[in-house]
Amino acid sequence: MKKILVAIDDSEGALKAVDFAGGLFAGMGDLKITVLHVISNLPAPLWDDGHILTEEERDARQQVIDRWLDNQKLKLQPMFAKAVEKLAKKGIGENQVETKTITDTLDVAEKILYEAREGGYRMLVMGRHGYSQAKRLVMGSVAAAVINHGTGLAVCVVE
Repeated sequence: MKKILVAIDDSEGALKAVDFAGGLFAGMGDLKITVLHVISNLPAPLWDDGHILTEEERDARQQVIDRWLDNQKLKLQPMFAKAVEKLAKKGIGENQVETKTITDTLDVAEKILYEAREGGYRMLVMGRHGYSQAKRLVMGSVAAAVINHGTGLAVCVVE
């Protein structure tokens, strides 16, 4: 079975990557496409307060964190549904597509690469934001980091 990983976010570039993968692999019966989204680390208000938490404080914080993660995953459902719909329009059946969310990371590119390697995917497809050169230098780019550190992987970046 050919396994393809398509990493997405809520950008137009990610949808272009889904379209590209759908067109490239349409008609393959032995295909499994995983649509992946990585939720980066918790927002600052949910971080540690700088003191040792009591058991009750730890439990309360974990409940808040769990609710935050659940809300983030709910927000992803329309994005995943749109990706699955685009793939279906290219002829890729729902049984050939799975969605996956990875949470709690400081480095989105690192998690994407880890999933691509450990999951045994034949290709990683992702979109790239259309940042200007200056903005890219300041902000960095997940796609650039994947390309720079994706040794041994087939990586396709769609713009």
